[in-house]
Order: sequence, then C-alpha cells, then structure tokens
Amino acid sequence: MPKIVDAAERRRHLAEAAWRVILRDGLEQASVRNVAREAGLSNGSLRHMFGTQAELLVFAMNQVVERIERRLEALDSAGDPRATAERFLLELLPLDRTRQEENLVWLAFTARALVDPELRECAERSYDALRAGCRRWVTAIAGDRVDVEQEADRLHALLDGLAVHAATRPEVATAEKLRSVLAGHLDTLAGLR
Repeated sequence: MPKIVDAAERRRHLAEAAWRVILRDGLEQASVRNVAREAGLSNGSLRHMFGTQAELLVFAMNQVVERIERRLEALDSAGDPRATAERFLLELLPLDRTRQEENLVWLAFTARALVDPELRECAERSYDALRAGCRRWVTAIAGDRVDVEQEADRLHALLDGLAVHAATRPEVATAEKLRSVLAGHLDTLAGLR
C-alpha cells in the first residue's frame, strides 16, 4: 500500500527546511537542491510540492506570517488597552529563540523582496497588516488625544527598528531592553509619562 503523504504538512516541513538553510547559509543558498537535502527529500519530491524556487520562498515567507498570526489569535484581547496592546506587540518582537529565528528569516526575505516581485507582494501585505495593527492599538490606548496616523507610524517604526536592532546587535538589543523600550513608548501613548 502506498504511503499517504499529508501535503500541507509536507509543505510546512519544506518551509522549515528552507528557514534552516537561510539561517545557516543565507537566503541565496536556499536553492531547491539545498532545501530538499535539508528536508531529507529528493529534488523531485520538493518539485512535486513547489514547481519553482520562487514558489517555495513565497510559501516559506508566508509561513512566518502565519505562525505569528496564530500566536496573536491565541491571545485574549480583553482587558486594559495599554496592557493588552503590550501583550500583543511583544509577540511581534524577537524575545526568544523561535521569534529570533523568525525575525532573521523575515529580514532576509524582506531584503530579497526589494528585488523580487513575488516576495514583495507578501512583504507589502505584512507591512499593511502590521501598520493596521499599530493603528488599532494607538486608537485603543490614546484615542483622540493624539494624531493616530502619526503615532501609528511611530509605533510601526519602533517595532521595525527593534527587530532590526535585535538581529544586528543581539548582545545590545536584549529581550529585556526590547520589552523596556516598547513599554516606555506605550506608557507615553497612554499618558503615563
């Protein structure tokens, strides 16, 4: 009897193999051959799931976004807006190994998206979703006391900047520091500082 393969699970497995290659060797090494080898599969098996390297990379990039979205969906949005915003926004920062790896992979994809139209589309959707989330939390915390659009841009820039700092200078941009900077900014929005 032939082995039944769960296609969705196989695709996730391949995306994770692509992330491992990217983390270890860089995005330019995430070829079909290298990802298949990392996943313990033949090139043909990978090509059965993804016709091109571009399809694989787009899927792998989207998997980073979906993992983050699943974590956010699992959070309780009830309670004090300032505390709730912090709980949600901390999920976006690279505070543990899993999120650090997601952050590094995401930054590699984002850099490639500057020259790859297929990846750019995913990056732009994610950018828009994060900007909308920032607007939501600024509105919830500060309401009409602030220029919501400007403060949403500031919060978005803060999150992006912290993620880049954590990737490029992890010994300086520690999890404790990231938490502190975000908390200080949210306190300012809430009028607590």
